[in-house]
Amino acid sequence: MTRHPRNVAPSSGAGNGPLLQPIGAARNLTDEVVERIALEIGRLEPGARLPTERELMNAFGVSRTVIREAVSALKSEGLVVTRQGSGAFVAADTSRVPFRIDSADPSSIEDIFNLMELRLAIEVESSALAARRASSRQIGMVERALARIDRAIEHGDSAVNEDFAFHLAIADAAGNAQFARLLEFLGRHVIPRQSIRLTLTTPEEQRRYLMRIQSEHRRIAGAIRTRNPAGARRVMRAHLSNSLVRYRKLIERTPQRD
Repeated sequence: MTRHPRNVAPSSGAGNGPLLQPIGAARNLTDEVVERIALEIGRLEPGARLPTERELMNAFGVSRTVIREAVSALKSEGLVVTRQGSGAFVAADTSRVPFRIDSADPSSIEDIFNLMELRLAIEVESSALAARRASSRQIGMVERALARIDRAIEHGDSAVNEDFAFHLAIADAAGNAQFARLLEFLGRHVIPRQSIRLTLTTPEEQRRYLMRIQSEHRRIAGAIRTRNPAGARRVMRAHLSNSLVRYRKLIERTPQRD
């Protein structure tokens, strides 16, 4: 699904309008917060500072994790920039992002398959190039991204942003900046897991699911680390193909809406 960005217009400030109010039960809290902040951005001047993390938490009534996931998503979509120690700001030119991909509806297998086919077209080859071209620093970035997924799983998080960062590190290591730029352009919604995780009924079930995915990530990282392009291509294709199977099974478990 595509959506055209909003035109940026001036505003007296974020956090005073009706958009920044507590949200009720939502299918996905992070997506709901992304939508609210994106609408608020449409009322602000480029460069305007967004409310602090704490202010956003209080305004929406959500956790720090949700706010950080939302800001990361907006950053990947080109709507927000962050500055160390200063916070988040409206991007200088949000019109440079012609569309965004929303999270796939868990009832729509077609949307999820379309995303996964797109990822197959991009990431299978980028992983092989990474195995051939990656510098030691870039391999280190892939390994650190892998470790961050482990920590997120240990903390009971969905690891969506960490998963995206892992795939982005591989794209960056391909030695062709266009791979990483395209993946950044598509944003975190190339990881549709967050949209279907509600079908996993217990934290332990979600943990087992994420650990299976992480074992595939380890094989990908290993092939890149050992400079095995054919192996990297093979295991990345297997990872994404397995994901299609997993998503189909989870969607079949999701109650159909009238």
